[in-house]
Amino acid sequence: MATALVTHKAGYDHVTPPGHPEQVARLDAVLGALEGMDLTPVEAPLAADDDILRCHPKAHIEAIRAAAPSDGWRSLDADTHMSVGTLEAAFRAAGGGLRAVDLVMAGDASNAFVAMRPPGHHAERETAMGFCFFGNVAIAAKHALEFHGLSRVAIVDFDVHHGNGTQDLVEEDARILFCSSHQMPLYPGTGAAHETGVGNVLNVPLADGAGSAAFRAAWEDQVIPRLEAFKPELLIISAGFDAHADDPLAGMMLKDDDFAWVTGRLCDVADALCGGRVVSCLEGGYDLDALGRSARAHVEILKERGA
Repeated sequence: MATALVTHKAGYDHVTPPGHPEQVARLDAVLGALEGMDLTPVEAPLAADDDILRCHPKAHIEAIRAAAPSDGWRSLDADTHMSVGTLEAAFRAAGGGLRAVDLVMAGDASNAFVAMRPPGHHAERETAMGFCFFGNVAIAAKHALEFHGLSRVAIVDFDVHHGNGTQDLVEEDARILFCSSHQMPLYPGTGAAHETGVGNVLNVPLADGAGSAAFRAAWEDQVIPRLEAFKPELLIISAGFDAHADDPLAGMMLKDDDFAWVTGRLCDVADALCGGRVVSCLEGGYDLDALGRSARAHVEILKERGA
């Protein structure tokens, strides 16, 4: 079976103001880097309201729809902006995660990478923030549990920023384990080690400048054992590449090889515990060259392990 690449041209229609780091060119950087990899292309569908309602209340969906502009931009906060194409892109970014779960659960793909924007891991239950509108990975996890009948799903997040939205959406659901490494202190200010949900949240804050050794130790010594103890039936990755040394928004100082290494270790867990079932969704990464190289390193491992 092949690795599925789930994306859609609507990802290019979410246009942010000039100079904004979460820009259209990010999708070009990722998809350009993946060219020639013989991935199985799949279009990201629109998520249905019922899918999103597993994580967000109806009022949130209606507020996002109401905020969509007919021209120009509308700002939901200082960082989070909507253009004419944002609404469709946001629904397809959530839908991409759903489609990826369906493909992997059906055995139609070994694993899947969702290359869509806007990202999702900062979107809280009733708040769009941090470039994010819907909790894409949390929505995918709930879909796996409630549509596919799984009992345990793990979400892991190696974006340099804490996935406060994902945590908010899953921290009361013991069926979902959420593990995150992230730079701290840094936006959004959450993710302390004492934030443990109902025993289903593991936060591993790392210092500015932590580097490869500290990052790898955190995953090897804390995250991997926690995953092994939880025994997930599906592994979902929030794949943010902004912990890279070249990224302008943070300073964790990782290299391309670190993303290949952590992907490989996560595939080890998936192979041992859940039949290799991995769904990965793009989150951050704002230096375009580093983003492209890191995303390719990540997907090369997925493809190698899924062959």
